[in-house]
Amino acid sequence: MPKETKNFESKLDSAKEILDTLMKPEITLQKSVQAYEKGMKELQDAQKILEEAQIKITEIKGS
Repeated sequence: MPKETKNFESKLDSAKEILDTLMKPEITLQKSVQAYEKGMKELQDAQKILEEAQIKITEIKGS
């Protein structure tokens, strides 16, 4: 499995775990804000990996 795919998948898995944490009613406001920030970072990283893959595909198609 290419490194980018593994990182993309792990970023999404991490974001899903964070979402599960945020859904728990006993989470404090401070912990929910920290989890939200971490989750957004994971999603931004995944989006960047996806955009890089799309660029590569476009370049391959253009060759």
